Amino acid sequence: MENFKYLKPATLEDALSSKSEYGSKANFLLGGTDLFIAMDKGVIVPDVVIDLKGIKALSYLEEKDGFIHIGAAVTWTELIDSELIKKSIPSLWEAADLVASVGVRNSATLIGNVCNAVPSLEAGAPLYIRDAVVFLESKSGKREVSIKDFFTGVKRTVIKEDEMMTGLKIPVVQDFGEVYIKMGRYEGEDLSQAGVSVFVDKNNNYRISLAAVAITPVRATKAEEFLKGKKLTDSLAAEAAELALEAIAPISDIRSSKEYRIHMCRIMVKRGLTACVSRMETGSPALSTRLI
Repeated sequence: MENFKYLKPATLEDALSSKSEYGSKANFLLGGTDLFIAMDKGVIVPDVVIDLKGIKALSYLEEKDGFIHIGAAVTWTELIDSELIKKSIPSLWEAADLVASVGVRNSATLIGNVCNAVPSLEAGAPLYIRDAVVFLESKSGKREVSIKDFFTGVKRTVIKEDEMMTGLKIPVVQDFGEVYIKMGRYEGEDLSQAGVSVFVDKNNNYRISLAAVAITPVRATKAEEFLKGKKLTDSLAAEAAELALEAIAPISDIRSSKEYRIHMCRIMVKRGLTACVSRMETGSPALSTRLI
């Protein structure tokens, strides 16, 4: 690991000023679970590391003005421990519970996962089905970006070199069911081979999102339109699962083959549809496991 300048600003304003000064030569640090590994391997070689830990303005988790607001410093463990998240965004809660190990979840943050922008990110599918909006801030101002416009490629986002992702918000909805299903090689510290989130509301409006099967998370819009307003049956779920496959572009890699990902996405979408409808109607999970 190369030498670097270490900064620990006391406020968000100070952190943004430092980022404005150093730009692409500086990296933000919160959980550090990805950054330290990349620095140790020489993949990232920052001149400056800006430590954000302790900045209270980034540590919020609350419901406000019809949205759930989550700050950049909130860890996966804090999401798991939150009854608000478990009740209001269950697919995100389920994804959090399947991230890596307890040690990693205690340090790693949701926002760090999003900013890392790898195809297998756990947060991608849950945030896509709930139309999350991210907060980007720099010394010169603030802006909001839809999660669907945030990712531009593998490890690439719309964040500018002087910006920080300070948090995000997720709309609160009523009378719905949703689920997250992860395909992994084994339980524990493993990245997703595929991740699927499915949502339905009382008017039979469906949302289906998939991750780790394209360079960014995707929404299966053709499947959603096909199901719109319809009461789910086994045959409709099977047809929708086939349509969902049109949205993905998986590859073969060390974790799975392209063909196996396609096969399992078909199963996961169908299972997810059945489960989310059951959750809306009865409150029952109707799913023996969230990890396939």
